[in-house]
Amino acid sequence: MAITASMVKELREMTGAGMMDCKKALSETNGDMDAAVEFLRKNGQAKAEKKAGRIAAEGLCRVAVSGNTAAVVEVNSETDFVAKNEEFQEFVENVANQAVKSDASDMDAFLAEAWIADGSISVKDALIAKVAKIGENLSIRRFKKVVANEGCVVSYVHGGGRIGVIVEAKTDVVNDSVKAAMSNIAMQVAALSPKYVSDADIDAEFIAHEKEIILAQIMNDPKESGKPQKVIDGMVAGRLKKELKEICLMDQVYVKAEDGKQTVAQYVAQVAKELGADFSIKSIVRFETGEGLEKKEENFAEEVAKQMGM
Repeated sequence: MAITASMVKELREMTGAGMMDCKKALSETNGDMDAAVEFLRKNGQAKAEKKAGRIAAEGLCRVAVSGNTAAVVEVNSETDFVAKNEEFQEFVENVANQAVKSDASDMDAFLAEAWIADGSISVKDALIAKVAKIGENLSIRRFKKVVANEGCVVSYVHGGGRIGVIVEAKTDVVNDSVKAAMSNIAMQVAALSPKYVSDADIDAEFIAHEKEIILAQIMNDPKESGKPQKVIDGMVAGRLKKELKEICLMDQVYVKAEDGKQTVAQYVAQVAKELGADFSIKSIVRFETGEGLEKKEENFAEEVAKQMGM
């Protein structure tokens, strides 16, 4: 199929690879975007999970906490100007308060609920009214509710609402010291963006897929592909271990560690011992405003086409 400038643009923003590499990947995969991403990763021209790294859309994340329940929401706006608007910020706060009391399992059900600030209208009606008043397109993009039945939750909002975090702990002691430790971990989650609490949360399919990608990268490198299979297997295992340490919270180096070596798992164990508590991190949620969304860039496709002679 014909490879268009807009396709190249989309793949480039998903992967961070060069324009010509993106064009080649699309040509090799007959325009299949997912297959093109895999092609670039296997050839070492794209980083894993880069798709979510281009933060572009405007808006805010907010977290509401009620007892042992917390909810984080993301509400998007077209411009940063509106995101700083007091009325918009108040609306996002209300959406978060709605989410923490909601029993909705998906966005459609959430939008259909009665708006807690005015029971005569729905959440969707409240959103439409706010769009009309502010004069800019707004979107309640996502929400996540966490109920701590065996401990407690803490929240953290960074950058004025750019990042919203919930940390849930399983603990038989709930006091200020426990919550302070959880707040430290919430800041860790905001800063280093782990995807899992520990490697026990990662499914076998993900592991197998990452091994396949790493092996393809090695086999596409002339300096490494000729090594004995035993050595290659060791390289795959080593690179996978390094990758998992970056995306698993418990394996990350604790950002406030005085020696620069203590892991989050060791910090949690230290807190548990000091407080005499059965204390562990059960789940984490991290929302970043605009994560995975693309901000419109005028004439970018035309620029790509011009450079590629398309």
